[in-house]
Formats: sequence, C-alpha cells, structure tokens
Amino acid sequence: MGQHGQHRPLVSQARLAVAVALALGLSAPAAAQDCRLALALALDVSSSVDAEEFELQRQGLVGALREPDIAEAILAPGQPPMAMAVYEWSGREQSALIVDWVLVTDAAVLDGIIAALQASTRSETRFPTAMGYALGFGATLLQQAPVCDRRVIDVSGDGITNDGFRPQQAYQHFPFDGVTVNGLAVLGADERVLNYYLNELRHGPGAFVETAEGYAGFRDAMTRKLFREINTLVVGGLE
Repeated sequence: MGQHGQHRPLVSQARLAVAVALALGLSAPAAAQDCRLALALALDVSSSVDAEEFELQRQGLVGALREPDIAEAILAPGQPPMAMAVYEWSGREQSALIVDWVLVTDAAVLDGIIAALQASTRSETRFPTAMGYALGFGATLLQQAPVCDRRVIDVSGDGITNDGFRPQQAYQHFPFDGVTVNGLAVLGADERVLNYYLNELRHGPGAFVETAEGYAGFRDAMTRKLFREINTLVVGGLE
C-alpha cells in the first residue's frame, strides 16, 4: 500500500520523545538483546476524545503502570526484561511517538516511563479515527524494537475507523507476521466499537479484547489488560 512513507514527518517528534526520555533518566532505545516482550501502547487522541476523557485515559495508563501487580509483572525478577513504547494515534498522518523503545530493566526505568507520560502534552485534538494508519505506524515502530520473544500492539480507543484504510488492509500491507494486536474498547461513544475491536482489530496469536465502561473505567481495564498481556494469560477478557 506504500504507506510507510506517511510516517516520515514524525521523525522530529520521535527525536523529541527520545530527548524527553533521556532527560528523565530513561535508557536510550533498546538494542537487540534478550527480551521477552516488546509492547507498544497506542492511545486514542482522535476528536471523539475530549480533554477530560484524554486525562482519564493518560492517568489510567499511569495508574495501571503503578499498580504493584503490574510493576511486578513488568520487572519479573529472574526473567529477561520487556521493552515498552507509547504512541498516540488519530488521523492519517497524526500518530505521534510519546515514549520511544526502552528496555525496562528496573523500577527506576519504569518510573521514568511514567514521568515521561505525565510530562507529555496531547499531540492532536481535531482529527478523525484512522485506525489502519495507526496500526501501520505501530508495525513500523515494532521494526525498530529490540528482538523479543513476543511482539504486541495494545490499541485503546472509543470508535471505529472513519478515515483511511481499515485494520484488515493494514494487516495485509504492513509487517504483522508474528505480531499480536490486542484491543481496549472504551464503551459508550459508539455502540459498534466492541464488535469492531473483536472482528476487525483483534489480530495474531493469542489476541484478545478488553473493555472499559467509559473512560472512567479505563484504569481498571488497562490494569487487567496489561496483566494478561505481560503474563500471557489465556483466560479472561473477551474472546
């Protein structure tokens, strides 16, 4: 589909994200080494998400990362580390890197990711829901991740594609071999969102969909989702 080039304008944003991470004491983007999971977290900043909902989403992710069970799962003493990246998505060319790949080797690195999220400003407010482009950005981002046993994109959102190509076209034309795409469907804004996440977005080995009852339920839903993704659980959630 030739959409890789659509992400080139984001190079400066990516460099800014790296600079923020380094300023906050994070590692530079992780080099290839033993790694059990590369997890890219994608947050919805399309026009359907108002300012209050955005804060509930961002603080929900921060709160989930601070949960003792999640921190323990991420750090997992005695196991290879995992790598994390975070980006925001909305319109066709509006995916923006917030935290570049970092190998989470200890609690200080995890605290740095949380600090980078809290220090970031929302990248966009006015664009539609171009989920295919967001997935293409995520697949390209995974190509820059360290070599890990598993590769997962975690997509959160409250709507369905209304601009650009759909997830199925992204899966056909971007490098998704061996990549799992899980969804966190935020219910309330669009009655079609759950079925769309189950039937269009969910992709790859072990993929699943978690739900949040509005953005007020985002923290709890993200906590459940991260626990399952990191621990490779095969029960719970929506199949």
